[in-house]
Amino acid sequence: MIPSNACAEQSMNNWDLLLTDARIATMSRGLPDFGTIERGAIAIRDGLLDWVGPGSELPPGRADVTRSLGDRWVTPALIDCHTHVVFGGDRGAEYEQRLQGVSYEQIAMAGGGILATVRATRAASADELFESAMPRLKTLAGHGAATVEIKSGYGLDVDTEIRMLEVARRLGRDSGLTVRTTLLAAHAVAPEFSDDPDAYVELICEKLLPAVAERQLADAVDAYCESIAFDSKQIERVFERARSLGLPVKLHADQLSDGGGAALAAAFSALSADHLEYTSSAGVEAMAEAGTVAVLLPGAFLTLNETQRPPVAGLRENSVPMAVATDCNPGTSPLTSLCEAMALASRLFGLTPEECLAGTTREAARALDLDADRGTLEIGKRADLAVWNVGHPRDLSYWLGSSPLSGLLVAGRDFSLTGS
Repeated sequence: MIPSNACAEQSMNNWDLLLTDARIATMSRGLPDFGTIERGAIAIRDGLLDWVGPGSELPPGRADVTRSLGDRWVTPALIDCHTHVVFGGDRGAEYEQRLQGVSYEQIAMAGGGILATVRATRAASADELFESAMPRLKTLAGHGAATVEIKSGYGLDVDTEIRMLEVARRLGRDSGLTVRTTLLAAHAVAPEFSDDPDAYVELICEKLLPAVAERQLADAVDAYCESIAFDSKQIERVFERARSLGLPVKLHADQLSDGGGAALAAAFSALSADHLEYTSSAGVEAMAEAGTVAVLLPGAFLTLNETQRPPVAGLRENSVPMAVATDCNPGTSPLTSLCEAMALASRLFGLTPEECLAGTTREAARALDLDADRGTLEIGKRADLAVWNVGHPRDLSYWLGSSPLSGLLVAGRDFSLTGS
């Protein structure tokens, strides 16, 4: 017979970490006021959320470590679902040009823009790309991000695109953060194919995509649908090839003009359509039907001095999920803080503070096809948590230039914001 006290011990929960005295914004879908739990507790086991709720209802158990958060706010760790943090060179001079009235399109047509970064990235070694990108990744983490998507797209040839993706994978391994990689070879026409863009599309479809898929270097495939990049027919070829290789797609859509990008993304059941400043009501409706996430990028909107706002009211009306990301890149969005992205999204696009936080947690996870295991604080999900020195979660999109992060947990472990 098992002694009664042994039975009691067997019924008790055993946790790796117990967080108490927390104010929790679960961000669970359908719950009001950020899904708030006052005087809450969070129990973590094996890197997952084992219990989340009011401290008064905490089930019996014991923890290897118990930590009081002193009434600090806890949210899901932030998720940056659109970045270009791996690149060579610098484009600060173009920023000066734009301030003097030169348009982004004019700079691109003169050989600047994306192609300027392509030249610098091709000339950089893998180690050089890694060493320049890691500080940007750590800065994103320092503002609460535990998951970051990184795109290629500054190589525009087989070797450099693969090198960028390999560097992005290495950044994830060495940083301890989750890095999702996206092949964006259809970012601009490679200079060698300036007179025959269809031949470059052929290279992507027949050489680059199969090589990337075989090496499992990309989690998704992206493209840029715009008059200065690729038309819908060319992107259809890329997307059809990507899907034949089992890779989901996403799209830079309708940023500078209404090229039908949102509808094109929806036709391929894209994870997301990003930018969307010029998206029509038909495009919004197509996204709603397909379940495609709208990723809003206020950093690029601000840097390019745009005036056409994304159709936020239409996205709301059609219940299209809205994510918010930094679009961190050297030319049009030199932004490395999701808190700043939230602040910009609220001021420039009219998103509410709750929409901003949902956009950098729950909806960003959906845009990366990760919503099954992160983005909200719910039992069974990954224990990626951000702890904040704020009076309320709304403050994350209210204050400008602040660094309110108190701590970041990645899979239940403290993430060092100062380590190498």
